[in-house]
Amino acid sequence: MPTSKRLNVAVVGATGIVGQELLKVLAQRGFPAERVVALASERSKGMTAAYNGSRLPIQAIHEDSFKGIDIALFAASTDVALMFAPIAVEAGAIVIDNSSAWRMKENVPLVVPEVNGDDIRDNEGIIANPNCCAIPLTVVLHPIHQQVGIERVLVSTYQSASGAGKALVDELEEQTKSIASGGEPQANVYPYQLAYNVVPGGWRPEADGYNEEEVKIVNETRKIMHLPDLRIAATCVRVPVPVGHGESVFVETHDPLSAEDARKLLESAPGIIVEDDPHAKLYPTPNNVAGKDEVYVGRIRKDPSTPRGLALWIVSDNVRKGAALNAVQIAEQVVERGLVKV
Repeated sequence: MPTSKRLNVAVVGATGIVGQELLKVLAQRGFPAERVVALASERSKGMTAAYNGSRLPIQAIHEDSFKGIDIALFAASTDVALMFAPIAVEAGAIVIDNSSAWRMKENVPLVVPEVNGDDIRDNEGIIANPNCCAIPLTVVLHPIHQQVGIERVLVSTYQSASGAGKALVDELEEQTKSIASGGEPQANVYPYQLAYNVVPGGWRPEADGYNEEEVKIVNETRKIMHLPDLRIAATCVRVPVPVGHGESVFVETHDPLSAEDARKLLESAPGIIVEDDPHAKLYPTPNNVAGKDEVYVGRIRKDPSTPRGLALWIVSDNVRKGAALNAVQIAEQVVERGLVKV
Protein backbone atom coordinates (compact mmCIF):
# COMPACT_ATOMS: atom_id res chain seq x y z
CA MET A 1 0.00 0.00 0.00
CA PRO A 2 1.56 3.34 -1.04
CA THR A 3 2.22 5.41 2.09
CA SER A 4 5.27 7.11 3.52
CA LYS A 5 4.04 6.63 7.10
CA ARG A 6 4.35 3.45 9.10
CA LEU A 7 1.37 3.19 11.39
CA ASN A 8 0.81 2.09 14.95
CA VAL A 9 -2.12 -0.33 15.04
CA ALA A 10 -4.08 -1.73 17.97
CA VAL A 11 -6.21 -4.86 17.75
CA VAL A 12 -8.79 -4.98 20.53
CA GLY A 13 -10.07 -8.48 21.31
CA ALA A 14 -6.90 -10.06 19.95
CA THR A 15 -7.56 -13.43 21.63
CA GLY A 16 -10.96 -13.94 19.96
CA ILE A 17 -11.68 -15.67 16.68
CA VAL A 18 -12.05 -12.39 14.75
CA GLY A 19 -9.17 -10.69 16.55
CA GLN A 20 -6.84 -13.53 15.60
CA GLU A 21 -8.03 -13.29 12.00
CA LEU A 22 -7.43 -9.53 12.02
CA LEU A 23 -3.80 -10.10 12.96
CA LYS A 24 -3.47 -12.73 10.24
CA VAL A 25 -5.01 -10.49 7.56
CA LEU A 26 -2.90 -7.47 8.55
CA ALA A 27 0.24 -9.54 8.00
CA GLN A 28 -0.96 -11.28 4.84
CA ARG A 29 -1.90 -8.01 3.14
CA GLY A 30 1.27 -6.21 4.17
CA PHE A 31 -0.50 -3.46 6.05
CA PRO A 32 2.04 -0.69 6.75
CA ALA A 33 2.28 -1.22 10.50
CA GLU A 34 5.32 -0.03 12.40
CA ARG A 35 3.93 -1.46 15.62
CA VAL A 36 0.96 -3.74 16.37
CA VAL A 37 -0.46 -3.83 19.88
CA ALA A 38 -2.65 -6.78 20.90
CA LEU A 39 -5.26 -5.82 23.49
CA ALA A 40 -7.78 -7.93 25.38
CA SER A 41 -9.42 -8.16 28.78
CA GLU A 42 -7.48 -8.43 32.03
CA ARG A 43 -8.02 -12.20 32.14
CA SER A 44 -6.03 -12.60 28.89
CA LYS A 45 -3.01 -10.71 30.17
CA GLY A 46 0.13 -12.81 29.86
CA MET A 47 -1.11 -14.70 26.82
CA THR A 48 0.29 -14.17 23.31
CA ALA A 49 -1.21 -13.89 19.84
CA ALA A 50 0.31 -14.92 16.50
CA TYR A 51 1.32 -12.10 14.16
CA ASN A 52 3.56 -12.18 11.08
CA GLY A 53 5.62 -15.18 12.17
CA SER A 54 6.07 -14.08 15.76
CA ARG A 55 4.05 -13.76 18.96
CA LEU A 56 2.65 -10.55 20.39
CA PRO A 57 2.15 -10.22 24.14
CA ILE A 58 -1.47 -9.59 25.09
CA GLN A 59 -1.89 -6.36 27.00
CA ALA A 60 -4.90 -5.65 29.20
CA ILE A 61 -6.98 -2.84 27.71
CA HIS A 62 -7.17 0.37 29.74
CA GLU A 63 -7.70 4.09 29.19
CA ASP A 64 -4.09 4.73 28.21
CA SER A 65 -3.85 1.86 25.72
CA PHE A 66 -4.38 4.08 22.67
CA LYS A 67 -1.68 6.71 23.15
CA GLY A 68 0.29 6.92 19.90
CA ILE A 69 -2.12 4.56 18.09
CA ASP A 70 -3.13 5.57 14.54
CA ILE A 71 -5.72 2.87 13.79
CA ALA A 72 -7.61 0.77 16.33
CA LEU A 73 -9.36 -2.34 15.06
CA PHE A 74 -12.02 -3.47 17.54
CA ALA A 75 -13.16 -7.11 17.63
CA ALA A 76 -14.65 -7.11 21.09
CA SER A 77 -18.07 -6.86 22.69
CA THR A 78 -20.53 -4.02 22.25
CA ASP A 79 -19.84 -2.88 25.80
CA VAL A 80 -16.10 -2.69 25.18
CA ALA A 81 -16.65 -0.78 21.94
CA LEU A 82 -18.98 1.72 23.60
CA MET A 83 -16.56 2.27 26.46
CA PHE A 84 -13.18 2.39 24.69
CA ALA A 85 -13.85 3.55 21.10
CA PRO A 86 -14.40 7.19 22.16
CA ILE A 87 -11.26 7.00 24.31
CA ALA A 88 -9.27 5.76 21.32
CA VAL A 89 -10.65 8.56 19.14
CA GLU A 90 -9.81 11.14 21.80
CA ALA A 91 -6.25 9.79 21.80
CA GLY A 92 -6.04 10.44 18.04
CA ALA A 93 -6.84 7.02 16.57
CA ILE A 94 -9.35 6.11 13.90
CA VAL A 95 -11.51 3.27 15.19
CA ILE A 96 -12.89 0.51 12.96
CA ASP A 97 -15.36 -1.42 15.07
CA ASN A 98 -16.66 -4.90 14.34
CA SER A 99 -19.41 -4.93 16.97
CA SER A 100 -22.93 -3.62 16.47
CA ALA A 101 -22.37 -0.76 18.92
CA TRP A 102 -21.97 2.04 16.39
CA ARG A 103 -23.41 0.67 13.15
CA MET A 104 -26.71 2.54 13.14
CA LYS A 105 -25.45 5.82 14.60
CA GLU A 106 -26.13 8.64 12.15
CA ASN A 107 -22.64 10.12 12.36
CA VAL A 108 -20.87 6.75 11.93
CA PRO A 109 -20.31 5.39 8.41
CA LEU A 110 -21.15 1.70 7.96
CA VAL A 111 -18.83 0.55 5.21
CA VAL A 112 -18.30 -2.24 2.72
CA PRO A 113 -15.44 -0.91 0.55
CA GLU A 114 -16.76 -2.48 -2.68
CA VAL A 115 -20.13 -0.80 -2.12
CA ASN A 116 -19.85 2.53 -0.28
CA GLY A 117 -16.16 3.22 0.25
CA ASP A 118 -16.70 6.95 -0.24
CA ASP A 119 -18.67 7.04 3.04
CA ILE A 120 -15.34 6.59 4.87
CA ARG A 121 -14.60 10.29 4.33
CA ASP A 122 -17.53 11.27 6.54
CA ASN A 123 -16.18 9.63 9.69
CA GLU A 124 -15.82 11.48 12.99
CA GLY A 125 -13.25 9.02 14.27
CA ILE A 126 -15.32 5.81 14.24
CA ILE A 127 -16.14 3.63 11.24
CA ALA A 128 -18.42 0.62 11.71
CA ASN A 129 -17.82 -2.80 10.19
CA PRO A 130 -21.16 -4.36 9.18
CA ASN A 131 -22.85 -7.63 10.10
CA CYS A 132 -21.26 -10.78 8.68
CA CYS A 133 -24.29 -11.45 6.44
CA ALA A 134 -24.94 -7.85 5.41
CA ILE A 135 -21.40 -7.58 4.00
CA PRO A 136 -21.59 -10.36 1.35
CA LEU A 137 -25.24 -9.56 0.64
CA THR A 138 -24.50 -5.93 -0.25
CA VAL A 139 -21.39 -6.86 -2.23
CA VAL A 140 -23.67 -8.86 -4.54
CA LEU A 141 -26.71 -6.56 -4.50
CA HIS A 142 -24.71 -3.41 -5.26
CA PRO A 143 -23.79 -4.11 -8.92
CA ILE A 144 -27.32 -5.34 -9.61
CA HIS A 145 -28.81 -2.19 -8.12
CA GLN A 146 -26.44 0.00 -10.11
CA GLN A 147 -27.46 -1.75 -13.32
CA VAL A 148 -31.23 -2.18 -13.00
CA GLY A 149 -32.31 -1.00 -9.56
CA ILE A 150 -33.56 -3.19 -6.70
CA GLU A 151 -37.07 -3.01 -5.26
CA ARG A 152 -37.31 -6.02 -2.94
CA VAL A 153 -35.01 -8.56 -1.29
CA LEU A 154 -35.83 -11.77 0.57
CA VAL A 155 -32.86 -13.46 2.23
CA SER A 156 -32.55 -16.65 4.24
CA THR A 157 -29.18 -17.21 5.90
CA TYR A 158 -27.37 -20.46 6.66
CA GLN A 159 -24.94 -19.26 9.31
CA SER A 160 -21.98 -21.25 10.59
CA ALA A 161 -21.04 -21.86 14.21
CA SER A 162 -18.09 -19.45 14.07
CA GLY A 163 -20.54 -16.58 13.74
CA ALA A 164 -21.34 -17.15 17.42
CA GLY A 165 -17.68 -17.46 18.41
CA LYS A 166 -15.10 -20.13 19.12
CA ALA A 167 -17.13 -21.64 21.97
CA LEU A 168 -19.87 -22.80 19.59
CA VAL A 169 -17.32 -24.10 17.08
CA ASP A 170 -15.79 -26.20 19.84
CA GLU A 171 -19.22 -27.35 21.05
CA LEU A 172 -20.23 -28.39 17.52
CA GLU A 173 -17.06 -30.48 17.25
CA GLU A 174 -17.66 -32.10 20.63
CA GLN A 175 -21.31 -32.82 19.79
CA THR A 176 -20.31 -34.41 16.48
CA LYS A 177 -17.71 -36.61 18.18
CA SER A 178 -20.21 -37.58 20.87
CA ILE A 179 -22.86 -38.62 18.34
CA ALA A 180 -20.29 -40.57 16.30
CA SER A 181 -19.24 -42.52 19.38
CA GLY A 182 -22.82 -43.24 20.45
CA GLY A 183 -22.85 -40.73 23.28
CA GLU A 184 -25.31 -38.03 24.26
CA PRO A 185 -24.34 -34.59 22.88
CA GLN A 186 -24.42 -31.67 25.30
CA ALA A 187 -25.79 -28.22 24.36
CA ASN A 188 -24.46 -25.51 26.66
CA VAL A 189 -23.37 -22.67 24.38
CA TYR A 190 -26.46 -22.65 22.14
CA PRO A 191 -30.11 -23.21 23.09
CA TYR A 192 -30.31 -26.37 20.95
CA GLN A 193 -27.92 -29.06 19.84
CA LEU A 194 -26.32 -27.82 16.60
CA ALA A 195 -24.73 -31.05 15.37
CA TYR A 196 -27.05 -32.96 13.02
CA ASN A 197 -29.47 -30.06 13.27
CA VAL A 198 -30.38 -26.58 12.03
CA VAL A 199 -31.61 -23.93 14.47
CA PRO A 200 -33.76 -20.96 13.36
CA GLY A 201 -32.81 -18.95 16.42
CA GLY A 202 -30.26 -18.32 19.10
CA TRP A 203 -30.37 -14.56 18.62
CA ARG A 204 -32.25 -12.16 20.89
CA PRO A 205 -35.97 -11.91 19.98
CA GLU A 206 -37.17 -8.60 18.59
CA ALA A 207 -40.58 -7.21 17.60
CA ASP A 208 -43.05 -9.00 15.32
CA GLY A 209 -41.41 -12.41 15.65
CA TYR A 210 -38.05 -11.41 14.17
CA ASN A 211 -34.74 -11.69 15.97
CA GLU A 212 -31.80 -9.36 16.46
CA GLU A 213 -29.76 -10.79 13.59
CA GLU A 214 -32.61 -10.45 11.09
CA VAL A 215 -33.20 -6.85 12.10
CA LYS A 216 -29.49 -6.09 11.74
CA ILE A 217 -29.39 -7.45 8.20
CA VAL A 218 -32.42 -5.39 7.18
CA ASN A 219 -31.30 -2.11 8.74
CA GLU A 220 -27.65 -2.40 7.78
CA THR A 221 -28.36 -3.35 4.16
CA ARG A 222 -30.51 -0.25 3.82
CA LYS A 223 -27.83 1.97 5.35
CA ILE A 224 -24.88 0.55 3.38
CA MET A 225 -26.72 0.83 0.07
CA HIS A 226 -28.28 4.23 0.84
CA LEU A 227 -31.74 2.70 0.29
CA PRO A 228 -33.70 3.58 3.45
CA ASP A 229 -36.99 2.40 1.95
CA LEU A 230 -35.75 -0.88 0.48
CA ARG A 231 -38.31 -3.66 0.94
CA ILE A 232 -36.29 -6.42 2.56
CA ALA A 233 -36.97 -9.30 4.95
CA ALA A 234 -34.58 -11.83 6.48
CA THR A 235 -34.77 -15.26 8.11
CA CYS A 236 -31.61 -16.40 9.94
CA VAL A 237 -30.72 -20.01 10.63
CA ARG A 238 -27.69 -21.54 12.34
CA VAL A 239 -26.30 -24.64 10.60
CA PRO A 240 -23.75 -27.28 11.70
CA VAL A 241 -20.82 -25.83 9.73
CA PRO A 242 -17.63 -24.50 11.38
CA VAL A 243 -16.91 -21.57 9.02
CA GLY A 244 -18.76 -19.96 6.12
CA HIS A 245 -22.19 -18.38 5.88
CA GLY A 246 -24.59 -19.17 3.04
CA GLU A 247 -27.46 -16.96 1.89
CA SER A 248 -30.41 -17.84 -0.30
CA VAL A 249 -31.51 -14.56 -1.89
CA PHE A 250 -34.51 -13.57 -3.98
CA VAL A 251 -34.20 -10.16 -5.64
CA GLU A 252 -36.95 -8.22 -7.39
CA THR A 253 -35.40 -5.61 -9.67
CA HIS A 254 -36.83 -2.37 -11.03
CA ASP A 255 -35.92 -3.23 -14.63
CA PRO A 256 -35.69 -6.77 -16.03
CA LEU A 257 -32.34 -8.56 -15.81
CA SER A 258 -31.87 -12.03 -17.22
CA ALA A 259 -29.98 -14.70 -15.32
CA GLU A 260 -27.29 -14.72 -18.00
CA ASP A 261 -26.84 -10.95 -17.85
CA ALA A 262 -26.77 -11.08 -14.06
CA ARG A 263 -24.08 -13.75 -14.24
CA LYS A 264 -21.92 -11.60 -16.54
CA LEU A 265 -22.51 -8.53 -14.40
CA LEU A 266 -21.44 -10.28 -11.20
CA GLU A 267 -18.41 -11.85 -12.86
CA SER A 268 -17.07 -8.36 -13.58
CA ALA A 269 -17.88 -6.89 -10.15
CA PRO A 270 -15.12 -6.36 -7.55
CA GLY A 271 -14.80 -8.87 -4.74
CA ILE A 272 -17.05 -11.50 -6.35
CA ILE A 273 -16.34 -14.92 -7.83
CA VAL A 274 -19.13 -16.63 -9.76
CA GLU A 275 -19.31 -20.43 -9.55
CA ASP A 276 -22.44 -21.36 -11.42
CA ASP A 277 -22.71 -24.54 -13.46
CA PRO A 278 -25.15 -26.93 -11.75
CA HIS A 279 -24.77 -29.53 -14.51
CA ALA A 280 -21.07 -29.74 -13.62
CA LYS A 281 -21.95 -29.65 -9.90
CA LEU A 282 -20.30 -26.25 -9.64
CA TYR A 283 -21.70 -23.99 -6.94
CA PRO A 284 -20.22 -22.41 -3.82
CA THR A 285 -20.11 -24.29 -0.53
CA PRO A 286 -18.83 -23.13 2.87
CA ASN A 287 -16.20 -25.88 2.92
CA ASN A 288 -14.66 -24.66 -0.33
CA VAL A 289 -14.96 -20.97 0.46
CA ALA A 290 -13.41 -21.06 3.96
CA GLY A 291 -10.21 -19.03 3.99
CA LYS A 292 -11.04 -17.15 0.78
CA ASP A 293 -11.30 -13.38 0.49
CA GLU A 294 -14.03 -13.12 -2.10
CA VAL A 295 -17.80 -13.43 -1.96
CA TYR A 296 -18.91 -16.44 -4.01
CA VAL A 297 -22.17 -16.56 -5.97
CA GLY A 298 -23.92 -19.42 -7.74
CA ARG A 299 -27.34 -20.88 -8.58
CA ILE A 300 -28.16 -17.67 -10.48
CA ARG A 301 -31.58 -18.17 -12.06
CA LYS A 302 -34.80 -16.42 -12.87
CA ASP A 303 -37.50 -16.30 -10.24
CA PRO A 304 -40.58 -17.41 -12.22
CA SER A 305 -42.98 -15.99 -9.61
CA THR A 306 -42.31 -12.41 -10.72
CA PRO A 307 -41.45 -10.85 -14.09
CA ARG A 308 -38.37 -9.07 -12.67
CA GLY A 309 -37.03 -11.62 -10.21
CA LEU A 310 -33.71 -13.36 -9.69
CA ALA A 311 -32.70 -16.13 -7.29
CA LEU A 312 -29.11 -16.37 -6.04
CA TRP A 313 -26.97 -18.43 -3.67
CA ILE A 314 -24.18 -16.56 -1.84
CA VAL A 315 -21.38 -17.99 0.32
CA SER A 316 -18.52 -16.22 2.09
CA ASP A 317 -16.09 -16.82 4.92
CA ASN A 318 -17.84 -15.00 7.76
CA VAL A 319 -14.70 -14.66 9.88
CA ARG A 320 -12.70 -13.29 6.97
CA LYS A 321 -14.73 -11.16 4.51
CA GLY A 322 -17.64 -11.09 6.94
CA ALA A 323 -15.46 -9.52 9.66
CA ALA A 324 -11.66 -9.24 9.70
CA LEU A 325 -10.87 -8.72 6.01
CA ASN A 326 -13.58 -6.10 5.54
CA ALA A 327 -12.22 -4.19 8.55
CA VAL A 328 -8.67 -4.26 7.19
CA GLN A 329 -9.93 -3.16 3.76
CA ILE A 330 -11.56 -0.19 5.48
CA ALA A 331 -8.25 0.56 7.21
CA GLU A 332 -6.48 0.41 3.85
CA GLN A 333 -8.99 2.88 2.43
CA VAL A 334 -8.44 5.18 5.41
CA VAL A 335 -4.71 5.20 4.64
CA GLU A 336 -5.13 5.57 0.86
CA ARG A 337 -7.49 8.52 1.35
CA GLY A 338 -5.02 10.24 3.66
CA LEU A 339 -7.40 10.22 6.62
CA VAL A 340 -4.84 9.13 9.23
CA LYS A 341 -3.67 12.01 11.39
CA VAL A 342 0.08 12.50 10.82
